[in-house]
Amino acid sequence: MKFDLHTHHERCGHAVGTIRDYVEAGIRHGLQVIGISDHSPYFASSEEQAQPGIAMAKSEFSRYVDEVLKLKAEYAGRIDVLLGVESDYFPEHAEIYQAIYEQYPFDYIIGSVHLSGGVSIFNRKRWKGLSEQQQIEQKEIYYDLIEQSARSGMFQILGHIDAMRGFYPAFTEIKTEAVERTLKVIGENGVAIEINTSGKTKDCGGWYPIHEVLERAFHYKVPVTFGSDAHVPERVGDDWEEVAATLKAIGYREWVYFKEKRPHSVPL
Repeated sequence: MKFDLHTHHERCGHAVGTIRDYVEAGIRHGLQVIGISDHSPYFASSEEQAQPGIAMAKSEFSRYVDEVLKLKAEYAGRIDVLLGVESDYFPEHAEIYQAIYEQYPFDYIIGSVHLSGGVSIFNRKRWKGLSEQQQIEQKEIYYDLIEQSARSGMFQILGHIDAMRGFYPAFTEIKTEAVERTLKVIGENGVAIEINTSGKTKDCGGWYPIHEVLERAFHYKVPVTFGSDAHVPERVGDDWEEVAATLKAIGYREWVYFKEKRPHSVPL
């Protein structure tokens, strides 16, 4: 059974295509399940659309949900369309986000850290001129946010948990116990992590997270799922077979997708 829980579309401002385009791509690529998970608005902002090229406007959110639910009904029997969302995690605003999400019938919510220390994790300049100790501090701040998101109870899935290396491949070499500690917390809280194949489109190449992190995730019994993080329909399901083979080699025997916020196991 083939599934992909991480896809975007044109509402976020940096993806191409309609939701229908991604559903149709899922059918073409042999998926039985496709999750739609566009970026949530910045709900805590007073602005209608705080980041037009990054996330949808607040007024678009209910329209987004309605469109996914209509497509779910339309494509029933051909492909299972799931309602998801990729949510930024801001500890200081978590209650605001949670109250909004509770109003909608989400199959799952992906919790992702895109801003760490108030700066985009993809900002190449954030590393310029930092000492070794300062780099360690930045990595630990990032993983502390991921750890908090795992404890929050808001999410079924944590998104791209080492994406900070996207445009700074040396991130992997920054030594800290924070990664190990975070994986332990994720495992204790039963939250899944995604193998996100969009890392191959960034400077770092490969998937999020790296192989070594996946091995430690297996050690801590962290559930895993799949997300292409497609921003163009052609990437739906990208590298699915390769990811499945890699997980099996590590020792995993199943992975999961979520429906009505309950995990469904799929043998590898």
